[in-house]
Amino acid sequence: MTFAEKVIAFNRQLEYTGPPLPAGIRIMNPFREEEQALRISEEFYRKYYNDDNPRHLILGINPGRFGGGLTGIPFTDPKRLQSECHIAYEGKVTHEPSSVFVYEVINAYGGPEAFYNDIYINSLCPLGFTTIDNKGKEKNYNYYDSAELAATVRPYIIDNIKNQIALGVNTDLCFCFGTGQNEKFIRKLNEEHGFFKEVVALEHPRFIMQYKTKSKQAYIDKYLEAFARMKQ
Repeated sequence: MTFAEKVIAFNRQLEYTGPPLPAGIRIMNPFREEEQALRISEEFYRKYYNDDNPRHLILGINPGRFGGGLTGIPFTDPKRLQSECHIAYEGKVTHEPSSVFVYEVINAYGGPEAFYNDIYINSLCPLGFTTIDNKGKEKNYNYYDSAELAATVRPYIIDNIKNQIALGVNTDLCFCFGTGQNEKFIRKLNEEHGFFKEVVALEHPRFIMQYKTKSKQAYIDKYLEAFARMKQ
């Protein structure tokens, strides 16, 4: 099987089978909830991963509603799907700040073909979470936003990392999006299970776009410098 077909098979069977989530938190599975997600993601992976080459892994937090939650592709919102990957999308074309930054990095790296030839992106938890705020609006929720949720999904996250490695990723380096709770969580798991020789943490794209836009180029340079270590 090619790298693409392994990822596609993984996505098709993706389902949360762990203990019940804490009250008020809903699991978000784009491959079960969004009609287009399987078609879009399968076209994407067959376009960029149709070989058996190993990649280095980036682990984000968990999918958001307006990016991977719609397309089934981590850090790829419908806008970038169309403009950068040239894959058709039907419906409301949403905008996710994290996706904007990631594709600026991808283009600085040499474009989607060059980037995805070397790197595979997923998340510590491949399914997302949402909750309802006090105004009745659904919003994104991170696995670490409550200690109870993090403890509940911990075994599922461990299994997910093992499954991502089994796709055919290099384990000398793993890149982590997030230098706070996500980094802390993955480092602890890595100490216990020895998944990767080294974890390299990078500031999360959402953090950069929300708080550090004036320094965005410096962060793009930092990302590229970190990725250059794959070639060493």
